[in-house]
Amino acid sequence: MHALSPLNAEPQGLDPIQRLAPQPRSVAETGLADTFLGDLVCKHLHDAGVLDMAQLVERLALTGSVLEEVLGYQRKDGRIEVLGQAGGQGLRYGLTERGRSAAKDALARSGYIGPAPYPVERYRELLSMQTVHHSRIDAQAMREAFAGVVLQDELLDQLGPAMNSGRALMIYGPAGTGKTYISQRLINLFHEAVWIPHAIAINEAVVEIFDPQLHQPLPVEAGQRSLRLDQGIDRRLLRCRRPILITGGELTLDMLEIRFDPYSRLYQAPLQLKASNGIFIIDDLGRQRVAPVDLFNRWIVPMEEKKDYLNLGGGRHCEIPFDLILVFSTNLNPLELADEAFLRRIGYKLHFDHLQADEYERIWQQECEKLGIPFDPDLVAYAIERLHRVESRPLLPCHPRDLLGMALDRQRYLGGDDSQALTPNTLIWAWRNYFVSLKAS
Repeated sequence: MHALSPLNAEPQGLDPIQRLAPQPRSVAETGLADTFLGDLVCKHLHDAGVLDMAQLVERLALTGSVLEEVLGYQRKDGRIEVLGQAGGQGLRYGLTERGRSAAKDALARSGYIGPAPYPVERYRELLSMQTVHHSRIDAQAMREAFAGVVLQDELLDQLGPAMNSGRALMIYGPAGTGKTYISQRLINLFHEAVWIPHAIAINEAVVEIFDPQLHQPLPVEAGQRSLRLDQGIDRRLLRCRRPILITGGELTLDMLEIRFDPYSRLYQAPLQLKASNGIFIIDDLGRQRVAPVDLFNRWIVPMEEKKDYLNLGGGRHCEIPFDLILVFSTNLNPLELADEAFLRRIGYKLHFDHLQADEYERIWQQECEKLGIPFDPDLVAYAIERLHRVESRPLLPCHPRDLLGMALDRQRYLGGDDSQALTPNTLIWAWRNYFVSLKAS
């Protein structure tokens, strides 16, 4: 590939991303080799048959001036031919016999057919520029992000400094205490958008980054997709919300490495790379198919050095900034999962516990409002005193939602409507169906 050329000289006043990633006006400014782009264009034409310039621009996310340069090389080499015009839409391009052979050779090396990748050298700069650790979270921001959530002020004021620390954090406590729910809401602390490439190029390897199941594209603001070549942001980047990725018991070590599929001939990005500039939550820690000690050992270097070293196979490695907030969530005793030396590297350990009666009642009232049913203080008092305490069951945030939902299911089955107040008998029925009882009836 070509060495990276200096970025386009941009007027002062543009935002940093526009200065870092302007639209490329030539092949050299893409950071990719002309042979690489030529192969990619041939693969698109092999896939589609015939394409005009507008369709090539859309498919490869490159400007017309770059594609004209690539097409010129390929026409001189006898791989691409002009097939006339179609209804005033511009020239139509197709492959020659030599081009079809070249496309098949290119597909044998790499199955990637998509937008032109972003060079890994520039991707490193992009990750550093939009780091998740530059945001400074204060007490007011925490209370706004968790408005309406029943959470002790003491715990809220622990979460805030933990998010500002730049270090990983561990949330632990009994099942059902709201660890996952609270962790998911942490992304609400970050309102700025980030730019994510469709894919990155590491030498000749193309690793797909954008994942439609994880990344949420946002509307592009005025000026960021200008038709003028001296304006706008590189089309290979998508404007998205900061990602939040949650993985649980299905996590295996190979998901944290670049994987090559020999059948599709595609490189798959590891989970932490997809979560870059966002939050990565490892839920139910200790329940994975990989031993906790092996999982922790995988994170030691990235957590310490803020760099991740990815293996592409064949002795090839690539260094990538490790820019994310790593959250471990577990129902188990942290001391059973890791030694104190590793736990010190995590930094913040936050304990979630069972609810107090007043907290339970507030959640019960919120759930009644969500379900559109009357709130009866006597019914929640009955649940606490006559059900929870009699059977020594702790108060958990999930109980009001689950018990009220099941009681409402019963009431509807019996012909009632949602405007009717639930009765203790209906609640008892829900209780008996919700909890496992091994006692003989």
